[in-house]
Amino acid sequence: MNHSLQIAQLLDVSKTIAADIFNGLTYPWEALPKISAFVLQLGASLSPDEYTQTEEDIWISKTAKVAPTAYLHGPLIICDGAEIRHCAFIRGSAIVGCGSVVGNSTELKNCIIFDNAQVPHYNYIGDSILGYKAHLGAGAITSNLKSDRSLVTIRIQDEKLDTGLKKFGAIVGDNVEVGCNSVLNPGTVIGRDATVYPLSMVRGVVPAHSIYKKQGEVAGKI
Repeated sequence: MNHSLQIAQLLDVSKTIAADIFNGLTYPWEALPKISAFVLQLGASLSPDEYTQTEEDIWISKTAKVAPTAYLHGPLIICDGAEIRHCAFIRGSAIVGCGSVVGNSTELKNCIIFDNAQVPHYNYIGDSILGYKAHLGAGAITSNLKSDRSLVTIRIQDEKLDTGLKKFGAIVGDNVEVGCNSVLNPGTVIGRDATVYPLSMVRGVVPAHSIYKKQGEVAGKI
C-alpha cells in the first residue's frame, strides 16, 4: 500500500460537498465509479431553500452563476458561489464545488471538482478529481482512456497499482497548478502543492511540493 497516494495525502475532503463518497476508501480513484449514484442520493437531500432543482437530476445553488449558453446534463450538483461560464459543457455525473469556476468550452464528465478549483478555459475533465484550489491553465486536459483500451495502472517507482478502471483521467491534489496546454495521461496523480510546467505530457505520479518540467524530470521540493 502506497501511503503517498491515499486520499488524506492528496485531498482535504472537508473542502467538498462530496466528502462522504470517500468514506471507507483508500485511494481517491476508487470514488470514480460511485459518482453518478452519489450525486443522485446527495441531490435528493439538498434543501430547496438553498438549491433549485432545474431538472429531475440537476441541483443548482441559488448563489451559483450559470451562463444561459452553458449545457448542463445530470446527474449534477453545482454548489454555492460556483461560476459556470459561456459554452461550458457538463455531460453529467459531476459535482462542481463551492466557489469553483468552469469556463468557456470546458467539458466535465464523471468528476468531482473540489471547492475553489478552477478549470476556466478550454479544459477537459473526465473521470477525474480536482482538489481544493487546484487550477488548470488554458487548454490543459485529463486524458481518461488508454489508446489500447486496457485497464489503467499507476506506476510509482518500482510499484504498479492496478486500478481496475478502464476510464480514469487524473487525481489532481489540493493547490496544484497545471500549466497551459498540458496533457495529464490516464492514471496521473499529482501531489499537493505541485506545479506542472506548460506544454507538459504528464504520466504517473508527480510528488507533492515538486515542479514537473518534462517526462522524467521533476525538480526538488518547492
